[in-house]
Amino acid sequence: MTGSAHGLWETETPPTLEPGKRAGPARCRVWVHRTESRTSPLLGLGSPDREQDQPAAESGFTEQRAGPARCRVWVHRHMENMVAIMKQEKTQWKLFLEAFSAAQSEFTFLLLGVTCLTLVVSLMFTSLWLLSALYFVWLVKDWDTPERGGRRTEFVRNWRIWGHLRDYFPIKLVKTAELDPKKNYILGIHPHGIMSAGGYTCFSTESCGFAEAFPGMRSSLATLAGLFRIPLFREYLMSQGLLSVSRASLNHVLSKSGKGIALSIVIGGAEESLTSSPGVNTVVMRRRKGFVRMALEHGADLVPVYSFGENELFRQVIFSEGSVGRRLQDLFKRLIGFAPCVFLGDRFGLLPYRTPITSVVGAPIAVPKLLVPTEEEVDHYHNLYMESLSKLFHEHKVSCGLSESHELQII
Repeated sequence: MTGSAHGLWETETPPTLEPGKRAGPARCRVWVHRTESRTSPLLGLGSPDREQDQPAAESGFTEQRAGPARCRVWVHRHMENMVAIMKQEKTQWKLFLEAFSAAQSEFTFLLLGVTCLTLVVSLMFTSLWLLSALYFVWLVKDWDTPERGGRRTEFVRNWRIWGHLRDYFPIKLVKTAELDPKKNYILGIHPHGIMSAGGYTCFSTESCGFAEAFPGMRSSLATLAGLFRIPLFREYLMSQGLLSVSRASLNHVLSKSGKGIALSIVIGGAEESLTSSPGVNTVVMRRRKGFVRMALEHGADLVPVYSFGENELFRQVIFSEGSVGRRLQDLFKRLIGFAPCVFLGDRFGLLPYRTPITSVVGAPIAVPKLLVPTEEEVDHYHNLYMESLSKLFHEHKVSCGLSESHELQII
């Protein structure tokens, strides 16, 4: 595992050691989590394969045998910094900052767009009307920017509030394979959940250390095109590197932004959010093949990503098919692109539950460049993707807190 000043990420590529031999200073240091139960809520860490009934003791660095009986070896590049952090207990101020960051994220998701629109329109009827008028003139000129790569700002992506948001749950990014910075990739994020907290935090902020985990890669998260039509709100979204999920936008990013692009798309979208519920692992993608066709047209490799714990953040009221509630949700989904969910969380039902989220980035699926892919070719790589996603889920479900009996349902 590697830690940084901005975030934490875990790698599953252990150093090569001969069974029964100690790892010398020139090889690597093995970070032994002896107080995992105390420290993992603070940092979002924890060796997923360690026995859970081991007694707690003082944490520390040690050189351990790396024989076949042991599981994974975690490499730590910033040992002194991490020791200091691990020894710290969460203060009330830290807990407040985490709760505030979670509330801010939820407010952004639910209300910031409406607030921005109301503000701009309201100013038109005050002495500050000229500000709104000038903004609308500029907006017309800048209308197509979200379709042309957006306006990314590293300063916003590195705000400290994202680190507090990461620690609230906590959220962890797990790397299982390398990504070549000389290529482009389409990352499929699963499941959507209510707010896609794992995908948002890992791929539209730098708090989880994506840039360090995948050197030379630049991550961007694609979201609803309609959100980029809302005054002011669009500026905030673009500053984080979020992109419109429209075909024109994705074509531009994959063809005119160079190499090293990790374009993340929440494949299930609004329909999948309606299936989100604790204990449920359902992804909607059997008929969603547009991202595969896009990958083939640009020769961008496909990478499945599964965020374990995403569906545990809220308890949703699930309306049965054909009910009035479900018909209203489907109507909203057709009209505005997303479905309003009725859900409850922590703290008077407002905040998400403090449930760990582990976003596991799978191995790339090599995709050829085909200017006009046939339906058979699209179906072939779509099936490969579903198989890879299912394999990723089953390989990591136990280490991420699920039982062996949990199954992934693809609909």
